[in-house]
Amino acid sequence: MPKATAVWLVDNTSLTFDQIAAFCRLHPLEVGAIADGDAAQGIKGADPIQNGQLTRAEIERAENNPTYRLKLSKPKTIVPELKRKGPRYTPVSKRQDRPNAILWLVRHHPELKDQAVIRLVGTTKATIAAIRDRTHWNSANLTPLDPVTLGLCSQVDLDREVDNAARESGITHQPALAPGLGEQPDALMPVEQSLDTSDHMDDDPRGGQYDPDAVFSGLQAWKKGERHDDDDED
Repeated sequence: MPKATAVWLVDNTSLTFDQIAAFCRLHPLEVGAIADGDAAQGIKGADPIQNGQLTRAEIERAENNPTYRLKLSKPKTIVPELKRKGPRYTPVSKRQDRPNAILWLVRHHPELKDQAVIRLVGTTKATIAAIRDRTHWNSANLTPLDPVTLGLCSQVDLDREVDNAARESGITHQPALAPGLGEQPDALMPVEQSLDTSDHMDDDPRGGQYDPDAVFSGLQAWKKGERHDDDDED
């Protein structure tokens, strides 16, 4: 009730129109019209202090500082979210997209049971069976579309249902490997082992140890030979 709250704040506080408008999500001109009696006529003011939206100290702080913006009080009690019973309600405007979403779920997540699909997109077992068997009346025109993209369910709900179905089916999701890379290692190499280069830094692939003096002497000889070649070309 933003206008009812604005009526009460206009009548009972010295807050500016901008402060009231910011808290009630109204335009300052609309708050000015309420103060002049041109708007919200017949609306009874709603006390935000009694409703638990504001405290007297918060209002006084805003009255002493015109640039301060009122902050909504935190609720004293948190009401737990009620778990939905039965299939999800689908708006009429999106019901035509449900067969495409069911086809996407059936193809990309065959481990999902019918009840999980019903909870996600709000359909019936008969429709799911018809889409799986390709006996749906519109099977030729169906296109698999992500139900999250269609707005039929949230990504959180989809991930939860997929994880539950995979856990019940004993499926473990592992990243696919590129061809020729062999088997996926069970775990990554420990950081200490990957950073420890003391054992193999100086090893020669042909056996033995690298000789730094021999390497640098060969490099210097190669540079001298390259200079002589440049002089001959000149």
